[in-house]
Amino acid sequence: MEGQIRKVSRFGIQRKIVANMTSESWQNIPHVSYIYEPDVTEFIKKYKEFDAALPEGKHITLNTVILKALTEAIKAAPQMNAHIHFERKLVRGKIIQYDNIDVSMPWILPDQTMMTINMKDMGNRSLGNMTEYMQETAEKIKKTDLNEAMISVSMNDTFEALRKGKILRVIQRLIGSKTAKRHRITPLKGKAKKAYDAIPDNEKITKADLKQGTITISNIGSITRGIDGAVALLMIIPPQICAIGISSVNKKPVVRTDENGNEIITSADILPLNIVFDHRALDFGEVKPFLVRLEEIFKDPSEILIY
Repeated sequence: MEGQIRKVSRFGIQRKIVANMTSESWQNIPHVSYIYEPDVTEFIKKYKEFDAALPEGKHITLNTVILKALTEAIKAAPQMNAHIHFERKLVRGKIIQYDNIDVSMPWILPDQTMMTINMKDMGNRSLGNMTEYMQETAEKIKKTDLNEAMISVSMNDTFEALRKGKILRVIQRLIGSKTAKRHRITPLKGKAKKAYDAIPDNEKITKADLKQGTITISNIGSITRGIDGAVALLMIIPPQICAIGISSVNKKPVVRTDENGNEIITSADILPLNIVFDHRALDFGEVKPFLVRLEEIFKDPSEILIY
C-alpha cells in the first residue's frame, strides 16, 4: 500500500536550472573530493584582534576573512581557476585559465531558496572592499524577483544553445515549457513587470550577475553553525573544474607537543574544507600548492588582515 501523499511541488525556474546543471555535472564530470581540516585556532584569534582594532563602525566577518584566504590560495594554484571544454566523442579538449577570480557563490534568499551569484574579481579585492561588495549584493537581492532573474538566464542559455547549433536541446526545452500548464513559469506582467523593469540594473540582480564564474565557493558553514559535521562532496558546475565547500568551525580534540616535548591531547578550532576538482582537467599535484598556501595563511594571516 502506498503512503498518503502530503504535498506535490512542481519545479519552479530556479529548481529547473539547478536540476539541469547538477544532472549535467554528475553525468559528465569525474569528481575527485578531498577533505582538508586545518587547525584555525590562531587564525581566528588573530582575526578577532584585527577586527576589534578596526575603527568604530567598521567590521569584517570571519566568513569574509576565510573567503580572502581562499582567493589568495587560489592564486598559488591558478590551474584551479579555469573552465574545461571537452568533446568526448572526438577525445579532444582545452582548458582555459583566467586571471580574475570570479567566484560563483550560493546565497540563501529570505524564502530559503538559493541563488548562485557571480562575485566578480574577488582575488583583487581587499577585505574592506569585499565587505562593501557583499553588502551591496545583499541589498540588490532584496529588490530582485528570482523568477525574472532566472528567466533571463534561461533565455540567454537558449540563445547560446542555438548559436552553438544545439537545435535538439532548444526544441526539447520549448516542448517542456509549452506542453503542460502545470509546469509553465509565469513571468511578471502588466504593472508589476513595468515596476520591476523600472528598477535600475545596478540596484538588482541581473543575468550578468548570474553568469558562470571561474570557480565555486559554497559557504555551507554559514547555515550549519553549531552542527558537528562537514561538507563531504560538492558538484562541479560545468564548465568550471573546481568547487570548494566551507563547513562551520568546530572544536575538535587534537594531539600537540607541549614545551617538554610530550604529546598531549587538547582542543582546537577546526575548519573542514572540501576541495572538489574535475579529474579531466586537474591532478592532485596541481591542487597541492593551494593547500600549502592555505596552511601558510592559517598559521600567519597577518598579510591578508589588511582593511
